[in-house]
Amino acid sequence: MTDGSGPGGRVMLIALGGLPGVGKSTIATSLARRIGAVHLRIDTIEQAMRNAGLKVSGPEGYLAARDLAEDNLRIGHSVIVDSVNPIAITRSYWHATAAHLAIDLVEIEVICSDKRQHRQRVESRVSDVPGLVVPTWQQVLDRSYEPWTTAHIVDTSGCTLEDTLSQVETIVCSRRP
Repeated sequence: MTDGSGPGGRVMLIALGGLPGVGKSTIATSLARRIGAVHLRIDTIEQAMRNAGLKVSGPEGYLAARDLAEDNLRIGHSVIVDSVNPIAITRSYWHATAAHLAIDLVEIEVICSDKRQHRQRVESRVSDVPGLVVPTWQQVLDRSYEPWTTAHIVDTSGCTLEDTLSQVETIVCSRRP
């Protein structure tokens, strides 16, 4: 059993980003279990807002996740944020939070370099968030996504979940003092 802090007992913020269907949520869920971290999923937060009758058309879900992350980080829990993180402004929330709390930030961009495999994942995907409509392959292709220059890249193409988790854990553990 872990205490909610990251590897080496350090509290850290782990920001996972990438296009829909690359494996972010699968990785985030498994990693959170392994290290005892809090898992904040933007899809879940935004769908809850929609279910409450709110319009989600901008950074609302990211701002809610940022504040929830800060609450959990302050009490000593590492946090994994699972989101597309498509633009620099959403990514800046994680930088500002980590800097404000003087904790480590680990940014990981998850990709699937095999476009055929990525498309198959998107087209066969079933939402595990009640009410959430998953994007079509065309919507994934048309999505605005700014280049991410500060993240470690993890390619899930042709990898098992265990292989991918090993890559992610190596990146996270490299942040030890």
